[in-house]
Amino acid sequence: MSIANNLRRPRGPRKNPVAPPPEGPPADHEPRIDTSYLETLLGYNARRAALAVITVFLQRMAPYGLRPVDFSVLTLIAHNPGITSRQLCTALDILPPNLVGMIKSLDRRGLIERKPHPTDGRAQGLHLSPAGIKLQKAAQRTATQLESDVAGQLSDEELQTLKTLLHRIYK
Repeated sequence: MSIANNLRRPRGPRKNPVAPPPEGPPADHEPRIDTSYLETLLGYNARRAALAVITVFLQRMAPYGLRPVDFSVLTLIAHNPGITSRQLCTALDILPPNLVGMIKSLDRRGLIERKPHPTDGRAQGLHLSPAGIKLQKAAQRTATQLESDVAGQLSDEELQTLKTLLHRIYK
């Protein structure tokens, strides 16, 4: 008998591959996690709210092939025709190297056009192409509806107060 055959032969009785049931209460009866301290923190609450909105945003923007930052860039270009890359970086707090790839991607998709800037000969103004205008308008309608859906538990006044307070923190 060869060594290889010896390695393949079972040694002793096989053990039952079914694991014993876990000890302790079933999963649906687990003790509640105390998050009370975290819920007193602005950052925790802002992040949890952002995750709730972004989750829906990603689902609804998938048909357009847009991430949140892509949507923001297209929207700023739509509402500010001729905006420069530098202005986009400032408005969205994006580092220039990160914006370069994004602009190239939007350009390859035929969503934007670059034109000479009217006052700065070194800069190019960014404009939406006809396809970009169509996509941005549809995505903006979707974003408006998803905001309404996500913030449905808030009154119009509460939502405006929330936005005002958040602006005061980051502006």
